[in-house]
Amino acid sequence: MVFQLEKVIPWGRNFDEYIRMFKLTASDLQLKILDCASGPASFNVEMTDQGYQVISCDPIYQFTAEEIAQRIQNTYPTVINGVRANFEQYIWTNIKSPEELGKVRIAAMEKFIKDFPLGFSQGRYITSELPDLPFHNSQFDLALCSHFLFAYSDHFSGEFHINALRELCRVAGECRIFPLLTISGKLSPFVALAKAQLETEGYLTEIQTVSYEFQKGGNQMLLVKRA
Repeated sequence: MVFQLEKVIPWGRNFDEYIRMFKLTASDLQLKILDCASGPASFNVEMTDQGYQVISCDPIYQFTAEEIAQRIQNTYPTVINGVRANFEQYIWTNIKSPEELGKVRIAAMEKFIKDFPLGFSQGRYITSELPDLPFHNSQFDLALCSHFLFAYSDHFSGEFHINALRELCRVAGECRIFPLLTISGKLSPFVALAKAQLETEGYLTEIQTVSYEFQKGGNQMLLVKRA
C-alpha cells in the first residue's frame, strides 16, 4: 500500500526535529530565519521562548486558532492510519509506534495553537504561500521548508518547485529543504530537475545527509544558495 494524501495537510514538527532535519547549528539559530510552509509546527514558539527570532509563513494562518485546531483534529486519523498501514516504510527508533508519533505531533501542534494568536499579532506568523512571498529581497539569512516542497510532488509541478526555490533564495541568502522524498516515500523527480535548472542560473546547490530519518531513506536535505 502506498501512502498518499489528496491535499496538503496541517501537520507540525517540533524544535528538536528541526535541528536535526536542517542541521541547524548554534550559529544558525542566531540568524534571521524564515520558516516557510511551516503550518502548525512548534518551531516558532520554541525559538521565541529561547530568545531567538523567526518568522513563519503559511496560507493556513488565514484561519483562527480554533479553525486550525479543528482541521488538525479532522486530519489526524487519516495520517495515523496511513502511517500504521505503511509501518515498514518508517524507522521506529526515536519514535516507537504510530500512537507515539501521534502524541509527539499533537504536543508540537498544541504548542503552536496556544501561541498562534499572540504570535500572529506580533507578526511572527504571516499569511502567505509559495511561490510569491511578501518579503523584501534578502530580508532573511536562512529560509527553511519542511515537508512541503518535494513531499507533495504529486500535487505541484516541477515548474512550481523551481519558482518556489527561486523565491526562497530571493528573500534569503540560503534555503534548506527537507525531505527530498514524497509522502509515498519515493525520491521526488523534481530534486534533480530543480537542482540542474538552478545551477544553470548560477545558484549553488548541494544535497546533504542529516541526522534525522523517519521515512526510510529520508535523511537528506537540499541546500541552495545564491552565488
